[in-house]
Amino acid sequence: MSKVTVVGAGNVGATCANVIATREIADEVVLLDIKEGVAEGKMLDIFQTATLMDFDTKLTGVTNDYAATAGSDVVVITSGMPRKPGMTREELIGVNAGIVSSVVENVLKYSPKAIILIISNPMDTMTYLALKKSGLPKNQIFGMGGALDTARFKCYLSKALNANSNEIEGMVIGGHGDTTMIPLAGKAAYKGIPVTELLSKEELDKVVADTMVGGATLTKLLGTSAWYAPGAAAAYVVESIIRDQKKVIVSCTALDGEYGQKDICIGVPAVIGKNGVEKILSLNLTADEKALFEKSAEAVRKTNAVLKEINAL
Repeated sequence: MSKVTVVGAGNVGATCANVIATREIADEVVLLDIKEGVAEGKMLDIFQTATLMDFDTKLTGVTNDYAATAGSDVVVITSGMPRKPGMTREELIGVNAGIVSSVVENVLKYSPKAIILIISNPMDTMTYLALKKSGLPKNQIFGMGGALDTARFKCYLSKALNANSNEIEGMVIGGHGDTTMIPLAGKAAYKGIPVTELLSKEELDKVVADTMVGGATLTKLLGTSAWYAPGAAAAYVVESIIRDQKKVIVSCTALDGEYGQKDICIGVPAVIGKNGVEKILSLNLTADEKALFEKSAEAVRKTNAVLKEINAL
């Protein structure tokens, strides 16, 4: 019997729980929130779609009752304040650091062996904070951002190519931020054909730019952070863990010399299976890509430094 807990019943958390339930990724899904009745109501709403969507997942919604999460195989943490128009992910550090620290502590009381997936923003820094505060091995706790950024990259490539996005290969490495993510246009391909042969430099530059502000674009349109793609991206990662699929997914994971970086959590391609991050893959980056990655890592470190300034570490 597999069990997944999603902490935070906002738009992202509820979407994640819904995708996991309807796709029957796990046998049981628990949704937890601090606001009375919200998690219970959303899970009841999802449960009422069971006969319509043909699934039989056990669903539980609870208000701040971490005992109900006991024995979880995977815990997805979405808790925290979402972005508003004009806000950067980094502006959320002060509020979300305390929330994420508390959630991780409570989760581990009941599920010490759970794989923990961080979504809360700023995701790279919240992953680093959770890793340091928990003392968990680096394979057991990592961030989701690369899966989402890569999905957005493929979305914009499919628009530019007028092609099926499922037939496009590509990835986005680096930090999960508007200025730190690195869409690897030079390594993207459509049915094995490099996209550099199918799109002009101007077209590719636009795809890269649109990808980097993909979240901000939606925040401006919606008035709050996006939720369908982030929730689905988290469920995609959870599926690889629960079913031990060993998908290669760009994940915000702790580096210990890989890519020339140490003491940082940042997006790189990794094999994701039942043990979480089972292997970090090495990419043959060009000189320009290496420079962009080093710049991204430096920006993430500066954001991480704020944790000490606010006594979060």
